[in-house]
Amino acid sequence: MLRTPAEPFANDSGIRVLDGDLGRSVVKVSALKVEHRVVEAPARVFERQEDFLAAFRDGELEDDMVVIVRFQGPKANGMPELHRLTPALSVLQDRGHKVALVTDGRMSGASGKVPAAVHCTPEAAEGGPLARLRDGDMIRFDTVTDTLEVIGVDLSAREPVALLLDSGDGTGRELFQLFRQTVGGAEAGASVFTA
Repeated sequence: MLRTPAEPFANDSGIRVLDGDLGRSVVKVSALKVEHRVVEAPARVFERQEDFLAAFRDGELEDDMVVIVRFQGPKANGMPELHRLTPALSVLQDRGHKVALVTDGRMSGASGKVPAAVHCTPEAAEGGPLARLRDGDMIRFDTVTDTLEVIGVDLSAREPVALLLDSGDGTGRELFQLFRQTVGGAEAGASVFTA
């Protein structure tokens, strides 16, 4: 729907940048209901979207949570599309749970009614804050103050979890090792070319 400047859909941007001790990320707020703009809940940490989906199918996710899907950034595996997370997160939200997603990966417009902080940088594969999170850490995801923080934990005191690639030589991954070593962060365009 198109609106004139005199009657905007919203008085502020539909995209926000969150900043805090979990890094910087981008979130689309235009489709979020007011009651979903702030989520404070324990982290549930996953390394792959398939792991989250398996936990959902197995009925392991019946609480409020901030789902962390890390090692999805450009250095880890090239930022695959994570849109398969949205339907399961929507179901959890429809069941009355407070849910949000934080990832160093990407979602191309498939988010919407579930708050999703994407392109989190520095990414986990570079030892970023997401690599230091553990299940149960309390997260505050706040699109009102534009902050993304862990509560009551000094992340700098923890060692980051190491990236473990799930396949080795012979599957084509070795061809992209040079790109993983040289690619820049999502915030800088995930490019192998320097300015």
